Amino acid sequence: MADEFIKGLGILTGAGLAWMVLASWYRTSSFESTKQLIEPLSSGATEGIFNIIAVTLMDVFLWFAILGALTFWVLIPAGHQVMSALEERRNAQ
Repeated sequence: MADEFIKGLGILTGAGLAWMVLASWYRTSSFESTKQLIEPLSSGATEGIFNIIAVTLMDVFLWFAILGALTFWVLIPAGHQVMSALEERRNAQ
């Protein structure tokens, strides 16, 4: 179980850091703003191929952080519990 936890934590911190860097570049108009990282995209963020790639990667990293941590912290351990319960039930019969 510790290996699933550290894998989920690694995905969460790595993808979260990448999202935070990209969001700070494209979604922070000023440091005095109270909506840093969640503002609408700044003007010019969708001009040019590299800006489009970065904005797309920003969304990919956010969802990878959320779904990756959820997978390793909830879904895989739940699958192990289901498999062990089915194994116990089969052995009891």
